Amino acid sequence: MATTQSTLKPSGLAWRLVRDRLISESQAQTASLESAKRRQPFVQYLVEQKILDSRRIAIAASNEFGVPLLDLGAIDLLDLPLNLVDEKLIRKHRALPIYRRGNRLFLALADPTNDQALEEVRFNTGLTTEVVLVEESKLAAAIDQAIEAQDTTMTGLMDTELDNLDIANEDDEKKDDKDLNVDDAPIVRYVNKILVDAISGGASDIHFEPYEKTFRIRFRQDGMLREVAYPPVNISSRLVARLKVMSRMNIAERRVPQDGRIKLKLSRSRDIDFRVNTLPTLYGEKVVLRILDSSSAQVGIENLGMEVEQREAFMKAIAKPYGMILVTGPTGSGKTVSLYTALNILNKSEVNISTVEDPVEIQVNGINQVNMNPKTGLTFASALRAFLRQDPDIVMVGEIRDLETAEIAVKAAQTGHLVLSTLHTNDAPQTLTRLANMGVAPFNIASSILLIMAQRLTRKLCVHCRTVEDVPREALLEEGFTPEEIDEGLTIYRAVGCERCTNGYKGRLGIFQVMTVSDAMGRLIMEGGNAMQLADQARKEGVGDLRASGLRKVKAGLTSLEEVNRVTKD
Repeated sequence: MATTQSTLKPSGLAWRLVRDRLISESQAQTASLESAKRRQPFVQYLVEQKILDSRRIAIAASNEFGVPLLDLGAIDLLDLPLNLVDEKLIRKHRALPIYRRGNRLFLALADPTNDQALEEVRFNTGLTTEVVLVEESKLAAAIDQAIEAQDTTMTGLMDTELDNLDIANEDDEKKDDKDLNVDDAPIVRYVNKILVDAISGGASDIHFEPYEKTFRIRFRQDGMLREVAYPPVNISSRLVARLKVMSRMNIAERRVPQDGRIKLKLSRSRDIDFRVNTLPTLYGEKVVLRILDSSSAQVGIENLGMEVEQREAFMKAIAKPYGMILVTGPTGSGKTVSLYTALNILNKSEVNISTVEDPVEIQVNGINQVNMNPKTGLTFASALRAFLRQDPDIVMVGEIRDLETAEIAVKAAQTGHLVLSTLHTNDAPQTLTRLANMGVAPFNIASSILLIMAQRLTRKLCVHCRTVEDVPREALLEEGFTPEEIDEGLTIYRAVGCERCTNGYKGRLGIFQVMTVSDAMGRLIMEGGNAMQLADQARKEGVGDLRASGLRKVKAGLTSLEEVNRVTKD
């Protein structure tokens, strides 16, 4: 005879809840049956159906079974041994591994009677499992956060995994120089460790540099190079060969520069690309890796560092249906990130966006991206011509380097397309004269360009160790602060340095000069005005220069005067 709901008696945790009068016997019976039908843990069902608060269930379970109750808020989710248990098991049983001691693995569970979870984890790991009780409502969130966090950081990468990082570009056909032992486990492990450390430390570039008696490795962090290692000089050739194998270069060719690319798969959801270049030097090949992280383009317009009025001018310009927007500055000043921030805002299903770059550094879904390849005749100019036959709305050209590219871009901006590009000039007014010097007609410059944005990157002061700097009034006036700013109580900070930063700085922010090309400026261009006249006109229209933008960041306590002087003083 089938067992009916009326004859079922609550047991285990359900009986404790009934005995403590937290739920009725009929509620316990119904919850047991329904959770079993749904293949859902009993506690999860109670909480999701709002029958009982997870905190009260946890306290009752702790009292009944003598299991310690843990607050998940006190646990660092980045330090959990998630690599020991398959993600499917964690999610299936809502069992979160929180600590390993010897051959014992402690699992956070909301129901200590979930013997199936303990047995499956024990079978799959070979470890003895023990229960730590947690609240159901906090457990679900903690599982999601822990898995996501360890998918996107290096802390989940165990030392033993350094030998087997997934290198997408590795090719057995390139391993033809057997004397170099490029697959030697210690070499593989060492190179992978350097790559992982660079990503963890937020580096933008890695330099492998051979000298007569030493071999040096440096990271560029926050725009500054820093020495990180001196491996033995007798293994330098094997380190370089390993990097060349990973980036699909010819390891037998050491006399000419080579370019390559590495894709490093860190987790299920995160890949990092490296752009690799070799250069023959007196004592061997120098290798530089540029770290290309697509997440850098997701910073958001509000996080670039623009002032409110600068951001409004920039947003107004990119909302126009046609015209040209130029971003200027030296290499490494963040131009690409600024352009892709704009493209991410504009990237919608109803808009056709095409870009040509040398090379593509940030890959974005929904944008048609082209790598320039002069060897095959694919130049900025030829790609731009092709784009204009592909019904574009928005076009991005990596850099305007010559008159041909400039003229095609201007023509595109005048014929109903929004064009974004970069130039290497010191400030916004100089960009206009640079185009004129290239040979672009002044009328075309005045009628096509909407906005020019010059930018630099400054290091941000570490908020944990920065300290107030006493600067004399005369020195502040000489640096460019006004008497009114000083009299209002100006506080200047300087870098110190602590365990949380690098020499007193952590991260970078932009300083900007955002110049809209007004009618008055357009007339000045057509009259043949030079950069100084254009700069005077910009000041009359309230456009501050890069130094003024930097001093505002100093006044706000975001960076130091020394740092602003480094990036803005000639």
